[in-house]
Amino acid sequence: MATANLSAYNIETVPNAQSMRFGIVVSEWNEKITSGLLNGAKATLLKHGATEDNITIITVPGAFELPLGAQTLLENTDVEGVICLGCVIQGETKHFDFVCQGVTKGIVDVSINYNRPVIFGVLTDNNEQQSIDRSGGKMGNKGDEAAVTAIKMIDLQRRFEKKD
Repeated sequence: MATANLSAYNIETVPNAQSMRFGIVVSEWNEKITSGLLNGAKATLLKHGATEDNITIITVPGAFELPLGAQTLLENTDVEGVICLGCVIQGETKHFDFVCQGVTKGIVDVSINYNRPVIFGVLTDNNEQQSIDRSGGKMGNKGDEAAVTAIKMIDLQRRFEKKD
């Protein structure tokens, strides 16, 4: 369980995102939660200088489809990194475990295969209240955290690409 506010970070450590190009893939499943994640991620990108024109947002049906959505953005747009936003809430069956494992592995695979940051902004909570708390509630917003991570990772890649 997260013990820190997901929206708390040192603003001075975040590079300017003015010229960065972002993709965001957001799950339609648990839309009440994922819309909060999307609002947080987008607001954080804009706060750090990203422009609306440099943020491409697509939706997919559920969390399991996030990796393919990220791959689709990387193959068909000029985004430098993709933020995957979703929410999987524990139920009474093992479905939760299979979805979480598949999404996690899929996001890692896309990132490695395309050599681009693909950020895991997926809530995997025990109940809906935990997800509400982490999508703009009392625990902050995982979307904020994912956006900051995307900015930092794109900046990291840019710094090393310039040395070639």
